[in-house]
Amino acid sequence: MSEEMVQTDAPGYLPQPLRSVEDTGLHLAFLTDLVLKVMYFAGVASGYEIAERIRLPFPGVVENALEFLKRELMCEVKGTGGLGEGSFQYSVTSKGASRAREVLELTTYVGPAPVPLDDYCRAIKAQGIKGITVRPTGMRQALSDLVLSDRTFDRIGPAINSGRSVFLYGPPGNGKTMIAEAVGRMVLGREMLMPYAVEVDGEIIKVFDEVSHQLLEQASVMPGAGSLKRFPDPRWMRVRRPSIVTGGELTLKNLDLIWNEATRFYEAPHQMKANGGILLIDDFGRQQVRPRDLLNRWIVPLEKKVDYLTLHTGRKIEIPFEVLIVFATNMDPKDLVDEAFLRRIPHKIHVVDPTPDEFRDIFRRRCVEKNIPYDEASLVYLMQEHFVKPRRKLRAVHPRDILDQLLDLAAYLGTEPRMTKDLIDRAASAYFVDI
Repeated sequence: MSEEMVQTDAPGYLPQPLRSVEDTGLHLAFLTDLVLKVMYFAGVASGYEIAERIRLPFPGVVENALEFLKRELMCEVKGTGGLGEGSFQYSVTSKGASRAREVLELTTYVGPAPVPLDDYCRAIKAQGIKGITVRPTGMRQALSDLVLSDRTFDRIGPAINSGRSVFLYGPPGNGKTMIAEAVGRMVLGREMLMPYAVEVDGEIIKVFDEVSHQLLEQASVMPGAGSLKRFPDPRWMRVRRPSIVTGGELTLKNLDLIWNEATRFYEAPHQMKANGGILLIDDFGRQQVRPRDLLNRWIVPLEKKVDYLTLHTGRKIEIPFEVLIVFATNMDPKDLVDEAFLRRIPHKIHVVDPTPDEFRDIFRRRCVEKNIPYDEASLVYLMQEHFVKPRRKLRAVHPRDILDQLLDLAAYLGTEPRMTKDLIDRAASAYFVDI
């Protein structure tokens, strides 16, 4: 994505180099338990392989954890695969295996070492969504697939630049979700650093997942790669800014830490995974919880830019709320929200039905996409017979859907897909339902 489309003034975040256990912000006991679990499942692993698995450097960090485990007779050296202690092959002893099983009862987490909560909070604040700026040229490029009125177009850019929240409302089928997805693509134009997991009070919160975050590069912790100079703390991953979509399945439970009794660690909620990016709440008002209950959950985060999550121990933790929230609904706003909530959403965009000229433009574009010859007279016939006479409203989605019906009919009949009156009548009668 070009710099014309998205610019950022955010200072970014660069973690400090890891030269010792203290630099990780984690207790040695926490690290030794993590190393022990890696060896327990691996059977035999070299020091470098353990370092790669938990995303920490071997010198000064993993080697210290292994030295502690050797002194406590929980692991032993089985051989060597090369020069240096990092090449030694380690395995757990019977005492180490017993300890590993005890630790696994507390949490089964085995993976990249987490970062402390304070480090996570500093990183997210430094990479906040507020630093992203879009310009009209970039907006036209990102929204080139959509036909929007100037009024709607001119409201989207300032809404993104605000870094706060957007309320898209209007009749169904006019591109609210497509607008939100285009906004997401603009936000995704910049990268950020995201940790795999966060540690607080010995508890682990898994933040990174392959669905929500697109990994750009994974720094190596193996020696000789030269990457530690370039990427001093491999627990942080370069990702595209997240764009997460949730719809009718959203519940209040999804907005707090999700404790898994089987694995004994937490999954981060949607808004924490979306930090630094965008969270689209699609079909707002059709969730399994009352809209007002859902909105009340957002009041403090939207106003204070912080959110409070609850551990299963009862302790509440504070995390940054650096998320561009986009609510998209085809329901009447007055049936969903009250004035107090609307005050906290500075940008409200009404996505209206297309005008006849806009409808014609959309239809022409969709014909090009679907390789169907455009015919002006046939479109006039369609609009007159199937919109004007039955007093049916124009929707931006109609050209795509009607042309899809036409393609299906042409394939069935073994004819070329063309905008003939017969195919148009058949497509429209199959698509529309008069209620």
